[in-house]
Order: sequence, then C-alpha cells, then structure tokens
Amino acid sequence: MRALSVHQPWATWIANGEKTIETRKWRTHYRGDLLICSTKKIYGIQTHTLLYGMALAIVNLWDCQLMVADDSGPARVSFNKHPGLWSWFLKDIRPIKPFPVTGKQRFYNVDIPK
Repeated sequence: MRALSVHQPWATWIANGEKTIETRKWRTHYRGDLLICSTKKIYGIQTHTLLYGMALAIVNLWDCQLMVADDSGPARVSFNKHPGLWSWFLKDIRPIKPFPVTGKQRFYNVDIPK
C-alpha cells in the first residue's frame, strides 16, 4: 500500500480524525487509500502516549489544492506562517492496529500484515 510518513503529534491527530488536511510543500496527483505512518524522529517533546515509527491509519486522499486560510483549522497549521503549502484533503479515516514501519520521504510502499 502507498504510505506517507508524518511527524508526531500530527500523525496521531490524523489517525484520530482531528486533522483532516495534511500539508506538504509538494503537490500530488495521487488519489486513493494512503497508509499514515508516524516518523521515528522525535519532533519537539517526546511523550509516552505517542507511537513513533508505526503505521497508524488508512485514509482516503481525495483532493490536493493550494492551501487557503480556511484550511488552517483542519490542517492544524498556520496559513500565515507557511505560505505556499499544498493541502491534501483526507477522508474515510480508519485507525488500524499499529505495526512498525521504516519510513521514507515522499510516498513509499508498505506491505500490510494480515
């Protein structure tokens, strides 16, 4: 399955349905299911409640557009601090039983255990 690594706590927010727009500096034409994986790299303060280096959810990436101010809330990112980002719109968020993943940059493929 196509996968994307996301820093914590944003990966968990996506898996919990609290973040429905992922932002990137690059645009994608891909549409469909996407495995959301948390990075192993700790960004900020580590907490024992967040999982690092794990697949957390499957989402449907249904659209990608240049970010506008209204995207800030669902993206949990400041439009004013990050101009020029692309909004990746996510729906049908399905948390999964976490399993370890070695992440990569951009898209990569992951075999999902049965």
